[in-house]
Amino acid sequence: MVQVRFAPSPTGSLHVGNCRTAILNWIYAKKMNGRFLLRIEDTDVERSTKESEEGIYDDMKWLGLNWDEGPEVEGEYGPYRQSERISIYKSEAEKLLREGKAYRCFCTQEELEREKEEQLKKGHPPKYSRKCMKLTEKEISKLISMGKEYSIRFHVQECDIEVNDLVMGNIHFKSDVISDFIILRSNGIAPYNFAVVVDDILMEITNVIRGGDHLSNTPKQILLYKAMNKNIPLFAHIPMITNIEGHRLSKRDGAVSVKEYRNMGILPETLINFLSLLSWSSPSGEEILSIEKLIEEFSFDRVSKSPAVFDIKKLFWMNNQYIKKLDKNRKSEYSLPYFPKEYTSNVVDTVDCIIGDLEYFAQIPEKAEIFFTKKVEFKNSVDISLLNNEEPKKILTLVFDEIESMDNFSEEELTNHLKKIIKSSGIKTKDFIHILRLVLTGIDHGPEIVKIMKIFGKEKCKKFIKDVLLIDR
Repeated sequence: MVQVRFAPSPTGSLHVGNCRTAILNWIYAKKMNGRFLLRIEDTDVERSTKESEEGIYDDMKWLGLNWDEGPEVEGEYGPYRQSERISIYKSEAEKLLREGKAYRCFCTQEELEREKEEQLKKGHPPKYSRKCMKLTEKEISKLISMGKEYSIRFHVQECDIEVNDLVMGNIHFKSDVISDFIILRSNGIAPYNFAVVVDDILMEITNVIRGGDHLSNTPKQILLYKAMNKNIPLFAHIPMITNIEGHRLSKRDGAVSVKEYRNMGILPETLINFLSLLSWSSPSGEEILSIEKLIEEFSFDRVSKSPAVFDIKKLFWMNNQYIKKLDKNRKSEYSLPYFPKEYTSNVVDTVDCIIGDLEYFAQIPEKAEIFFTKKVEFKNSVDISLLNNEEPKKILTLVFDEIESMDNFSEEELTNHLKKIIKSSGIKTKDFIHILRLVLTGIDHGPEIVKIMKIFGKEKCKKFIKDVLLIDR
């Protein structure tokens, strides 16, 4: 059975790059009728926080990326936090030590830094000298009895390393460029490369799907798999995400975390759809794809080797498409937090009125401002001058009288009554609408006037027209 995992570090909010990794793992598990595990890599004690961990769970649940096993969903492969697996790493490191595949290193950080500087001065790539590997058992026992701290280093054997990657193809590495690396620090903490291999082995992970920045770690991990006599999983390294200029996505490009996009009012289905299409494309060429369609069509054959461009304009366009498809209940659920608490008109109707321009729900205060105001403010002196003329006042008087007589304030009835006024007044439709829009909203462009009037309601329309007719300029 296919078994994949998503293993974030709880050192901050869930980044969109890591989120894409989670999505692709989840989609692949669903496609292969496999299992999706969640593991928390929290051995960076100084930066890891419970708040960040809870935030990751919350974001994944919001996206619908429910895990088959992991924190909050117990199973046979726990514990699921690396901080709770320290004894496991120690045991596995000591096993390699006993087998002669690793050795104790008593070098201090200062000694290692001096060694590195000397090698760089000679023009050599920095690589551990293996001096501690030459220690005798007697020397090791003496150092330990003196209370000398040590780490455990993996002994890198000379060999060719082949990575069979589902995205990048076959890649070959030479082991002679890899220094003997630490698998257990003197404080008992296992570094990333060792901990991740031990976890993936014990959790029976069959496919490792992760960001392309981990490709450089893969040779070390393959060496560990071989040393531990375990099957090597299938690797799939997904290209990094860049901004429009081709640079790594950063805060300067706007929001970079799932939480920020949630707060903006991006829908979960939008984010899944959008992030899935970064490096991958549907064989149909379509861009608006349901979760079911993504699962059905996904394959690593269609994942590009090139970096994926995060085009925020495309994200906003896609979100607009999804907003338009929302049913009444979900539209209300996502819209309501962005409306003033005292807003009494129909929220869904208001959103429908501005939906053509609504890219994300946090735009509501700006796009729907005309519906919240209790008094029209004219920002343009030309508009004020126009409304001072007798012709507009005459038209507004006709409109006021007409809507006052209306019992049914529906869009259909408003359309019929406005047509009647336009016909009787002889004014051009364009000029009529322009005047009425100015009076009701203070601006000369926006949603359809009958939609605005319906949402305003009869009394508010009368008030705004009356304010203009009675005002003394």
